[in-house]
Amino acid sequence: MFLVSSRLGLTSFGGPVAHLGYYREEYVRRRKWLTDEEYADLVALCQFLPGPASTQVSIAIGMKRAGQIGALLAWLGFTMPSAVAMVLFAYGVAATGNVADAGWLHGLKIVAVAVVAWAVWGMARSLCPDRPRVTLAILAAAGMLAAPNTAAQVGVIIVGGILGWTLLRSSAAAKAPIVAAPARLPIAGRWFAIGALAVFFVLLAGLPVLRQVIASEPLNVFDSFYRSGSLVFGGGHVVLPLLQAEVVPTGWVTDEEFIAGYGAAQAVPGPLFTFAAYLGASIESMPAPWLGGLLALIAIFLPSYLLVAGALPFWDRIRQNAPFRRALMGINAAVVGLLIAALYDPVWTSAIHAPKDFGLGLVAFGLLAFWKLPPWLVVVGAALGGWALA
Repeated sequence: MFLVSSRLGLTSFGGPVAHLGYYREEYVRRRKWLTDEEYADLVALCQFLPGPASTQVSIAIGMKRAGQIGALLAWLGFTMPSAVAMVLFAYGVAATGNVADAGWLHGLKIVAVAVVAWAVWGMARSLCPDRPRVTLAILAAAGMLAAPNTAAQVGVIIVGGILGWTLLRSSAAAKAPIVAAPARLPIAGRWFAIGALAVFFVLLAGLPVLRQVIASEPLNVFDSFYRSGSLVFGGGHVVLPLLQAEVVPTGWVTDEEFIAGYGAAQAVPGPLFTFAAYLGASIESMPAPWLGGLLALIAIFLPSYLLVAGALPFWDRIRQNAPFRRALMGINAAVVGLLIAALYDPVWTSAIHAPKDFGLGLVAFGLLAFWKLPPWLVVVGAALGGWALA
């Protein structure tokens, strides 16, 4: 399990959707560890849960194949290559001094504009196909721009779920029958699943309280990244505004360092959530950069493990519930609005300062959206373009 997932972690470029394609080729077609029906059911579960869907599918396959140890090794193998690369990038950024004056780093910030715009384009087409959900996304974006803080982000997600549950009753997707899933996967016992869910909610509610009682920088870092990993619906790019609200206002990283790291995260294989390793390693108040990167990495992925372990045994029943499906549709539309707001602030405002910046971003967007070039190749080209413009 570890060797196979490590190879995928080294070669899986292209984002979550591409990762799911690599998984199917490796685990279903080549190794036949899963049937197509079992794989589709795991993907459906992980799309339903908050967190990085592709990493959650890897964790679920590890659980099925080799129990809880298999889940740990599947996560470690898939995330380790990109996490190590992002920590090393943090060391490199620290060594360069003033990142605002580095042309190639400015190119990374510009390509982040193109990547987020591309994500908004794709997510809006699939998650907001009708007028009610488009309206919900626009209102969510307007609300976030009016009150750009963590509480507003959580509120937008909650309101999106409530409005989806109440207003999307006529949606064909919400009313469509679901084909019965295969037999329940014998991965974790019912009591273990309940315990995992209990730990998830206790940490989510208890860490902010503990943070007010105990003055500890590692505890503050763990709480911030744990909450970010717990509230992300809609894919890896949506973690951008949540993390930005946690690490920039606190002074842990600057806007320039944040956007440069996000651009670099597009150039490495594996999950986008390993961006957290870069941010943790960039926090100067931590005892050592690698320790901050490791703590942030564990904190942002821990909710994914707890949710998969807790929800999988009950998934057959949950996925048949129409109100839950409507609420999820509303949440997905709201996170499109979150990403639209993040596209403006901090991504656009931190990167586009002159017509030449806009021109480079437009070229990068065209290469991604219409020429279908690999994201890592566009990132390298934008870094070179930023260096040349500087």
